[in-house]
This record gives sequence, structure tokens and C-alpha cells, in this order.
Amino acid sequence: MTREAKRARRGALLAGRRALSEAARRDAAERVQTELVALVRRLRPGRMAAYAPVGTEPGGPDLPAVLAAALPAGAQLILPVLRDDLDLDWATWAGPAAMVAAGRGIREPATPRLGVVAIAAAELVVVPALAVDRRGVRLGRGGGSYDRALARLPATAYTVVPLHDGELLDALPAEPHDRPVRAAITPGGRYALPAPPGVVPHTSAGRTGGQ
Repeated sequence: MTREAKRARRGALLAGRRALSEAARRDAAERVQTELVALVRRLRPGRMAAYAPVGTEPGGPDLPAVLAAALPAGAQLILPVLRDDLDLDWATWAGPAAMVAAGRGIREPATPRLGVVAIAAAELVVVPALAVDRRGVRLGRGGGSYDRALARLPATAYTVVPLHDGELLDALPAEPHDRPVRAAITPGGRYALPAPPGVVPHTSAGRTGGQ
């Protein structure tokens, strides 16, 4: 029943994204990038993991370049490389010229792969999703790639999901393998979500609000 509910919710959310005008998408990307840049500059991670948005995903196709420019000197930005088993390997961002088209419409770095455990050293992780609820439960596209990747993170890693307005929801169907995230960023701001037990929330890492 949960899987059926997830499929139905995915369909509705994807339809909502397709209905957005190009101007609305550009405006959303600019606002989301501003919030993410502020977060990066406050946390100053030594290693950050993110992804290259495609299609209607919030953040815009230039998001990796924007994030890399906000990182402190010597910090590393890694991006996912989708494996045949749908797990995620990782590779260092080396600029737009080093990005290549991959399966499922995504773009990934052509730089050497670092292994699936490379994400474990990331202090800040930008995670794609179709929606997030106020418990931190995220709804992905159903492949399970990020559930496996997030399971490799320590509890102290700060995980944040860029969303369009209307995609931060009160509740989403969840399964035992679903991995919660720590924050959501919409064009309206950053929204802190419950931290794991024993972890102090990053209250100074950007403004919070309600939606």
C-alpha cells in the first residue's frame, strides 16, 4: 500500500513540476541557489556532495558551479555517478567542461571515480527529491540510489533537499529503508527538520521558517 501511495504522489508531483512556467523555474532556481550559497558559506565544509539538476529539478543546471564557487579554498565538491546496480559512485567536480551525459538523463563528472563510500566524508550533502515532509522523510524517484548513499553518512552530516514551493508537505508515505534529511530549501527559505537523536541542530546555518 505504501508503494502504491508513493507512486501516486510521485505522479502528482511530477505533473506539478511540468506545469511550472520557464520563468517560474528560473526564479525558483535563483532563490534556491541563494539559500544554498548562504548555507555553504556558513558551514564551510571541507567536502560537499551535490548533484547536477536536470529538467524540472529545482536549483538550475548551473547549481554545481554556483556551489563550488561558494566553498572555501581547498574544499572538494563531489557529484554522483550512477552505477549499473543503481548505487551511487562519486567523482570530483572539475567544471562544466568535465561533465558528460549519462543514463536516465543525468549529467555526471568524467573525473576518476572515488568509490561509493566517498560520500561518508561529506559534511554537507545536497540531495534531490520530489518532496520532503516535516519529519524529514523524502520522496525520491523510486530507484533507491540515495537511500543507499544516505545510509553511509554519519549522523552529523547535514543533508538538505532543494524543492519547489508546495513540495514541503505535512506527511509522506514512508518505508523502513527511507533515510530522513535535515533540511529543505524552497524559494521561500530554508526549513529545518528534526535532527537525529544526540545531534545538535545547525540553528546558525541559515534562517528557518514555516510553510
